[in-house]
Amino acid sequence: MHDTHRRIFLQSAAALGLAGLSMPLFAAGKVRPSDKSALIVVDVQNCFVDGGTLPVKGGADVVPVINKLSTAFENIVLTQDWHTQGHASFASAHAGQKPFSSIKLGYGNQVLWPDHCVQGTEDAALHKDLKLPSAQLIIRKGYHKGVDSYSAFEEADRKTPTGLAGYLKQRGIKTVFVTGLATDFCVAWTALDARKAGFEAYVIEDATRAIDLNGSLAKAWKEMQAKGVKRIQSSDIEISA
Repeated sequence: MHDTHRRIFLQSAAALGLAGLSMPLFAAGKVRPSDKSALIVVDVQNCFVDGGTLPVKGGADVVPVINKLSTAFENIVLTQDWHTQGHASFASAHAGQKPFSSIKLGYGNQVLWPDHCVQGTEDAALHKDLKLPSAQLIIRKGYHKGVDSYSAFEEADRKTPTGLAGYLKQRGIKTVFVTGLATDFCVAWTALDARKAGFEAYVIEDATRAIDLNGSLAKAWKEMQAKGVKRIQSSDIEISA
């Protein structure tokens, strides 16, 4: 399926520079990203920081961490939540429902959110302080009105791919490092789907922040650990001076 609205190839690399284990699974020692590694920056947008429509506590704090990490990576992909007006994930689209409640949709359980990250709004824009001059691709997700999409790899119906897995495999990528917002939703789903697609996956914990809705953060870490996602800190990444 060709989906030109989904993937934005960044022609100018400078574009963004201008604008089941009992214990957590930690990586041992320093990790040196190679040309077979990719940094995935998930949904670092105005809507998810203070002043946005669905702010994640401390969301903007990930920006300088991600900027520093980016210098260690040749391959960088960003995602962007990109909802239509009246999206199925919005509480306002369902009479009598309130934000942060849950309902059943055709593809399963859906948390209902405040209206957020609406296409073409400043709220949906990437954070202005992101400095990622080697970023090559933006994956837009959640823009099909009837289905949400937390993962960078696959929509919530679990059958509609974004094309990211193929893009990475064509470039010989073997390992992904996931950062961004929010740890317990889009970051976790992205890391889990990376494993499902055959990639080694790390989540860089201090380059993420969580919503933590009714214990969702602990649940997400447990699920990621069970699937072999490695939990590390930015200090575990070897960055050249």
